[in-house]
Amino acid sequence: MRRARTDLVRTGVVGVFLAGLCYGLAAGLPAYWVFLAMSAVISGVLLQSLGVVAGHAGMVSLCQMAFAAIGAWTTAQLHVWGVPGGLYVWAPLAGLAAVPLGLLIGLPALRLRGVHLAIVTLGFAATVDVVLAATSFPGTDHGITVTRPAGLTSDRQYFLFCCAVFAIVGIALKLVRGTRLGASWRALRESERATAAAGTSVPGAKLSAFAVSAFVAGLSGALLAGQLAMVVSKNFDPGQSLVMYAVAIMVGAHHPEGALIGGALGVAVAEMLRRFGVPQQWSNVIFAVGAVQALTQGAGMSDAIRGLLHGVARGRRAHPATAGTPVPVAAGAPAEAPADAAAPAGPETTGGALEVTGLTVRYGRVTAVDAVGLTVPAGTVVGLVGPNGAGKSSLVDAVSGFLPGSAGTITVSGGRVDGLPVHRRARAGLRRTFQQDRVPTGLTVREYLRFAARRPVSDADIAEALAGLVEVGPEGPISALDVGTRRLLEVAGALLARPAVAVLDEPAAGLGHAESARLGEWLASVPARYGSAVLLIEHDLDLVRRACTRVTVLDFGRVIAEGPPAEVFTRAHVLRAYLGEEMAA
Repeated sequence: MRRARTDLVRTGVVGVFLAGLCYGLAAGLPAYWVFLAMSAVISGVLLQSLGVVAGHAGMVSLCQMAFAAIGAWTTAQLHVWGVPGGLYVWAPLAGLAAVPLGLLIGLPALRLRGVHLAIVTLGFAATVDVVLAATSFPGTDHGITVTRPAGLTSDRQYFLFCCAVFAIVGIALKLVRGTRLGASWRALRESERATAAAGTSVPGAKLSAFAVSAFVAGLSGALLAGQLAMVVSKNFDPGQSLVMYAVAIMVGAHHPEGALIGGALGVAVAEMLRRFGVPQQWSNVIFAVGAVQALTQGAGMSDAIRGLLHGVARGRRAHPATAGTPVPVAAGAPAEAPADAAAPAGPETTGGALEVTGLTVRYGRVTAVDAVGLTVPAGTVVGLVGPNGAGKSSLVDAVSGFLPGSAGTITVSGGRVDGLPVHRRARAGLRRTFQQDRVPTGLTVREYLRFAARRPVSDADIAEALAGLVEVGPEGPISALDVGTRRLLEVAGALLARPAVAVLDEPAAGLGHAESARLGEWLASVPARYGSAVLLIEHDLDLVRRACTRVTVLDFGRVIAEGPPAEVFTRAHVLRAYLGEEMAA
């Protein structure tokens, strides 16, 4: 609560300072420089649209100028039609007009990424350019220019209006960033599989990012139409989308200050080259080099500036004897739950929290999982073990929905989930973690846990989820944590959702023996703490012995043993599966 008030005060102070700065620029700069400053702010609005789809969601979009062109075309058409309200009304309508096209271009993103998506979006931009060049913008054939409404007639007034629009967009995106939708965009950037496993629809997250991005780009097109009065297709050259993408990567346009820096750089570099008589196409080379440098360092200008300011502020707050960043480590053994403590409130289940019947997974002619049956009773921790290549990963992927072509029946708390997509299975009470680190590093610990929980959680809930598992503050960025800590954080997020069953895929990877032993004791207490059953996939048999009451052994895709760990791990055929015939003998 104190942090929220501090952020609010800080935002207010910064807002007042920037408002005063904009007013001072409008009042003190010569008319030509006001026009250039206006261009920088409008470019900043466009860069904020790229900050959504490329910066937050991590998708390549080379058609932002096409969305801006749709916004400018809509503005010109509304002016020709005489729609009342002027740019105060036309600009939002222009943004909305670009949204359907944003959704349309977002459809290929459901299956394409990287260079393939770049080609599709650039092709869309080229198509829009050809259409607009052939049909021309409304009013241009008759010399009808877009007029500004009262209060925006002078360039100085219009500059302040553009600044206000930039600020509104920045504030709105900041608010969205703090919601589950904003967290889903940043999670999407790191891993689509982990995003779906947290109960979020990946197609929905992608389409929403493109829709919001198109709306903001459409706004920038409307502002440009108001600035120039008459726009033509050359103002929206598809090649400029490439340049804007490079600038967005270079400056980190997912932060408002980065977008503003990018807009200012674009105008300043072009103006300097013009004054020195250098062809302005060289600015594209400069921005391309800057983008490569940002990609190499893994951060844009705004990220570097924020990191520097954060480090300075943290250094000032820290006591000289304790300054520095503590390294998060696995916590000590959890406090024992009282013997008579009731399980946390949740849907009561009887029988199997997870029941798998006849599960079969084939890759061509290879059968990775052969008619496996598996039951995880409610309120228990069950281990799934086996040598490398036994089929454990294929079984977990099939159960969680990543192999939709698999055969068999899967029920969670008595309800069938086979045939459902991954995020629907997660919402039905089946959560999982991954062998590889897939925790989104762009979030803070608190943001990630709230995203993973997919339900309202308080700070007390978050503190309880971290207690006894990992020593890390909720305000800290995940990017500062080591891999082992991030894996434990993923476990905490999955269980904070209080699922019927949590499938934990090698959570002890990267942990030392002592930390692994403490994790085993903590996992044994999960049913009492969260009311969730656990299916634990592990190679660490000591951890399995500590945490599990039953264990299932796979070998060559088939179940070869089931029962209590102490009994199963002494059977000769289980030892042969792990150690080989000669060593077992």
